[in-house]
Amino acid sequence: MHTEIIHITDLTGSSAEISLAAAVIRAGGLVVFPTETVYGLGGNGLDAEASRKIYAAKGRPSNNPLIIHIHDPAEADKYAYTGNLYNRLAAAFMPGPLTVILPKRECIPYATTGGLDTVAVRCPDHPIAHALLKECGDVPVAAPSANLSGKPSPTVAEHVIADLSGRVDIIIDGGESDIGLESTIVSIGHDHEGEYLTLLRPGAVTADALTCVCERVVIAPAVLEQMKEGERPLSPGMMYKHYAPATPLVLLDGAPEDVLAFLQREQAERSCAILCYLEEMPFLKNENLFPVGGKDDLATQAHCLFSLLREADKAEASVMYAHLPDKSGLGLALYNRMIRAAAHTIRRV
Repeated sequence: MHTEIIHITDLTGSSAEISLAAAVIRAGGLVVFPTETVYGLGGNGLDAEASRKIYAAKGRPSNNPLIIHIHDPAEADKYAYTGNLYNRLAAAFMPGPLTVILPKRECIPYATTGGLDTVAVRCPDHPIAHALLKECGDVPVAAPSANLSGKPSPTVAEHVIADLSGRVDIIIDGGESDIGLESTIVSIGHDHEGEYLTLLRPGAVTADALTCVCERVVIAPAVLEQMKEGERPLSPGMMYKHYAPATPLVLLDGAPEDVLAFLQREQAERSCAILCYLEEMPFLKNENLFPVGGKDDLATQAHCLFSLLREADKAEASVMYAHLPDKSGLGLALYNRMIRAAAHTIRRV
């Protein structure tokens, strides 16, 4: 398959390119487009065959549900059964990096939802994504991250081209993603105490932020732990190993001085790639170091994580080391992505 690369730096004068990409999606083709989180691999969410093409292009298990993207939060009611709590979440966080899982309407095929009776809905906050989704009209765009299944998600078009060139019709290069981690995913539940949210995948919309809209936020066990054998993923990003570099990744847990001493010993003894804090660089050999930002700068760490995992892979070291993130605030999203990238391999030092 020939893949056309379209570069858009300014939407002014790009209406023809957006119209072309939307026509490809409506016709059942695949288009990669930028969002504020990561790049997405888009297809017609109402077309079961288009969804199957997405799974095939990524090499993704077909029981791993896709997210449908809409240009206005109010459009969700066409494809899902919404309600008061969805509307409150939409008012607070949409457009933005939040995905809400809702009971699906019949128009959404099971090929899009991974066989589930629910559908994940998101309204991204990115000018190119917004323009494309608006041009698609009554076609919601099903879009997982635009990488080969299991690899780090793409935050620049170069990552997408490396993974998917020849597998999709169009790749829109819209520059670097702002956030760098996929959207927060929640589901809505009700019990004898009332309504609550279950956090299925943490992201830039943190658990604390969600409590401003709904007091009860339950963190799903799969956010921090491995899924049980035979358990079905209820949302993207719940698989045991995900976002992974080819080089084995080990997360280091311990006091900062102990982690630094361990890294110094490892550099002396073997070829290793290190995702380090800026504060540690003066104390380590300048060899295969990949600074993730300051120790307390979680936004920068999130922004560059996937890109650095790909860059560190190119070092062809025998092992890759990184810090085990804290679980508070945005740190929970970093922890969630990194334990999956490391296949839950944690070393206490």
